[in-house]
Amino acid sequence: MKAKIYSQEGKENGNIELPGEVFGASWNADLVHQVVVSMQSNARTPIAHTHDRGEQRGGGRKPWKQKGTGRARHGSRRSPIWRGGGVTHGPRNEKDYSKKVNTKMRTKALFSVLSQKLKDNEVLFLDSLTINEVKTRDAKKVLTSLSTISGFEGLAGKKKNAAIFTLPKTDEVTKKSFRNMGNISLDGVLNLSVLSALTYKYLIISQPSESIAILQKKRGAQSGSKKFDKRDVKGFVCTPKQQKNPTKKIIKKEDVKTVKKKVSAKSTTKKS
Repeated sequence: MKAKIYSQEGKENGNIELPGEVFGASWNADLVHQVVVSMQSNARTPIAHTHDRGEQRGGGRKPWKQKGTGRARHGSRRSPIWRGGGVTHGPRNEKDYSKKVNTKMRTKALFSVLSQKLKDNEVLFLDSLTINEVKTRDAKKVLTSLSTISGFEGLAGKKKNAAIFTLPKTDEVTKKSFRNMGNISLDGVLNLSVLSALTYKYLIISQPSESIAILQKKRGAQSGSKKFDKRDVKGFVCTPKQQKNPTKKIIKKEDVKTVKKKVSAKSTTKKS
C-alpha cells in the first residue's frame, strides 16, 4: 500500500509504503461508536446539581397539625410536591459518567478510522511542516498551497473543523502560528485519538516515516504486553485466587499424584 508525500508548498515529493495493520484495517462501526461514546463520557464534567428535600433550607416545622383541619396531611414545606421544595430524581454533580475501554479496543478503533479516512482520500502526508516565525500569515499560506492538491480543495475554505495536523514532536512556533485559526488543530501524533480524527475532516500527517513508527509502537505496546489467561492453566490444579494472581505457585496434576503416592507409601511403612 503506497501513498504520495507532498511538500508544504503542495508539490509531490515521493512515495511512502504504508503498513497494512495501521492503514489497511477493516471498518468496525460498532467498535468506533463504543470508543467515541466512552471518550465523550470520560471527558464529561457534570455541573447541573439539584437539591433534594434534605438539602433545601427550611421545612423543619410541620405546616399544620395532622388531623382536624380537613386539609391533606403534610410534614414539611420542603416536600417535592410543594413549591420551593426539593427536586425528585434531578441531576446531581456527583454522578460518574466514566466508561472503561480497553487499550486494544481503543487502538483498533483508531486504526479502523485511519484506514477509512485514507480510503476516502482525507489523509495527507507532508514531508515536513516548518514555520520560521510565529506568523498566522505563514500558516495561512501553507493552507492555501495544500488546498491546491486534488481532493483537499476545501482545506482553506472550510470554516469549522477543517483539518488536524499531527507532528512526531511538538513545535511551539508552528503550534502558535496555527493557534489563531479556529478551524485547524495541531497536536502530536502520540495524542491522536479516534475522537480527534473523526472531529476534523482532513488528517495531515507530517514526517510520515517517524509518525507511522510511533503509531506502530502503539500497536506493538498493546500486543507485546501479555496478560494472564485462564486457558494457560489448563491441566493444572489451582484455586481461583491463584488464577487471578499468576505469580503464586501453581501445582501440576502430576505433582499431586506423586505427593499422594509418597503419602500412601509412608502410611504403609508406619503400619508395618
